[in-house]
Amino acid sequence: MSDVATSAVPLARVVRGGLVESVHAGHVVVLAPDGDVRLALGDPDVTIWARSSLKPLQAVGMLRHGLDLHDEQLAIACASHNAEAGHLDTVRTLLAAHGLTVADLDNTPDWPLDPEAAWSWREQGHGREPLAQNCSGKHAAMLATCVAAGWGVAGYREPGHPLQRALHDAVAELTGVPVEATTVDGCGAALFSTSLVGLARAFGRLGRAPHDPAHAGTPEGRVAAAVTAHPWHVAGTGRDATRFMQAVPGLVAKDGADGVYAAGLADGGAVALKIADGSARPRAAVLAAALRVAGVDPALVDEVGRTPVLGHGEPVGAVEATF
Repeated sequence: MSDVATSAVPLARVVRGGLVESVHAGHVVVLAPDGDVRLALGDPDVTIWARSSLKPLQAVGMLRHGLDLHDEQLAIACASHNAEAGHLDTVRTLLAAHGLTVADLDNTPDWPLDPEAAWSWREQGHGREPLAQNCSGKHAAMLATCVAAGWGVAGYREPGHPLQRALHDAVAELTGVPVEATTVDGCGAALFSTSLVGLARAFGRLGRAPHDPAHAGTPEGRVAAAVTAHPWHVAGTGRDATRFMQAVPGLVAKDGADGVYAAGLADGGAVALKIADGSARPRAAVLAAALRVAGVDPALVDEVGRTPVLGHGEPVGAVEATF
């Protein structure tokens, strides 16, 4: 396995007052609709933890094993949500439809990601709870998959559980890359390694699926249709993953912790990136630049990718992609 520190190249500069203040290095790959590599900076074959960018792939695996959700619930299964009221209502409804409650969730207790949602949550007398953690939709869907498949819910997070073995196989099949390592994600669920180009390949497959009559009704097509129809459920108010999908018709985009982003286009083109220092700051600017390379109209993505550098609350520079 190659390390993310090896062969990383500058992907973004932080410019303040006309001077480069800092630089973010990493890896990015852009695939053409036929799967050929259109752009590779750094090492496209680098082995990564794709973190929450794996969620749409995991959702495909869950549908393959009997899970059946309506589109908003399927979008929340792919989400790193803000824990705004509508997100939490959807998670509760998903659980209830399968005879489950929030007490069954075993993800890491946390506050809502959105500051206003966190304030409201605390005012209601809540503390850190699994429901409010951004991965509660994925965990609700995992539990529901266990119910649908007849698997016990006890230990559903563990790598040896039938659910996690099924998701392991789905990730390997969709990416075309064997899973070389398994660990525990921040939410407590099993996390599987992949390569950057494998992640892009899987997202290209997702992006194309709803627009191909032979695949529109497949798990891949259903997941892509759900997240593109309900991008707010995938992230939330003000989040760039939601805004990118709202801006680009048919785009399937999912951010991941520690500097990961992946996106698939309706024509099958795709992008994946990993910021080597794990920072979220340059991700939107780098994704916007990569989508332009993939053929997306700059007018659709430039505003979403704009990341100002502030001085006393006013823009004095920007985070700029190097390509």
